[in-house]
Amino acid sequence: MLVPHEKIRQILSAYDKKKIKIATICSHTALQIFHGARLEGIKTIGITTQKRRKVYEAFPLGKPDKFIEVDDLREVPASELVDENAILIPHGSLVEYSGSKLEELAVPILGNRHSLLWEKDRKKMFEWLKAAGLQVPATIEPDKIDRPCIVKLPGAKGGRGYRVVHSSEEFYEKFGGMNVTVQEYLIGVRVYPHYFYSPLSKDGYRASEGKIELIGIDRRFESNIDEAYRTEQAGLSFTPSFTVVGNELLVIRESLLEDLLEMGKNLVEAADRLFGGIPGPFCLETICDENMQFFAFEVSARIVAGTNIYPLGSPYTAYLYPEPMSMGRRIAREIKLASKANKLQKIVY
Repeated sequence: MLVPHEKIRQILSAYDKKKIKIATICSHTALQIFHGARLEGIKTIGITTQKRRKVYEAFPLGKPDKFIEVDDLREVPASELVDENAILIPHGSLVEYSGSKLEELAVPILGNRHSLLWEKDRKKMFEWLKAAGLQVPATIEPDKIDRPCIVKLPGAKGGRGYRVVHSSEEFYEKFGGMNVTVQEYLIGVRVYPHYFYSPLSKDGYRASEGKIELIGIDRRFESNIDEAYRTEQAGLSFTPSFTVVGNELLVIRESLLEDLLEMGKNLVEAADRLFGGIPGPFCLETICDENMQFFAFEVSARIVAGTNIYPLGSPYTAYLYPEPMSMGRRIAREIKLASKANKLQKIVY
């Protein structure tokens, strides 16, 4: 059950606003989050296992100011975080490890928990994308597969377990009665824009009651599918895999920036209508086809790993800020600004 918004407001009202800390589990985008908070002068807490701690201690400028060790990353120590005046930053690993427990955590979380629920439920996700007026790939019923389709497992799995099928028979052979989503396979360039929505300021590209910022863009390296041509030239057979192993920076032609900004704006305003908004970072996963048309096939309602490629700023934040600005630092700055203006309740649930 979703923790009541009022309970989070009560917890937040008891915080010492001069001692706000940022917390997340040590995975996914944690180095960037801790580094960005350090640049903004905010103390950080890393939730980690004993084994994983040494990885973060290897990066002095990216490690948290304090570690909280747990036996299992699925167990977030909510009461201890509240005692530390902490705001929890959700990322892909936190969403995947914590599952429904994230909804119940009695600790302030950056953003709107409802958006994480809409991200997790693919039917709701597509309702959101369509409400924003975005073009989306067709969702195909398993019994009606008549073209190449990609089958996706639920949750934030970074592409793990996704497969391409060409018929209903192949689908049932590989997936049986599993809870999956079947989408038509689109051909084009993968373009993943990273946005930040702030309800605190209207100075910029207007969206809803605030502004939207295009922080960066990436494309992803997905296991063996991105090297398929090498495998095929070697005469080897293989099963395509879409597990994300890394990211690279992408700069699109300037004439397409308006399209990306409008898609982000529309997604923000649809979120307002559907579930109360999406303050903070989010990402659209899109395909740009040969006609320069964008098709959105997923939305991540929090920071994504593609932002790790620019810890000291992207080609787009260079035009937004005079200092190096990562997504991690942008998160920390928003928390700092909201705290000073006594508006944390606008960006935290």
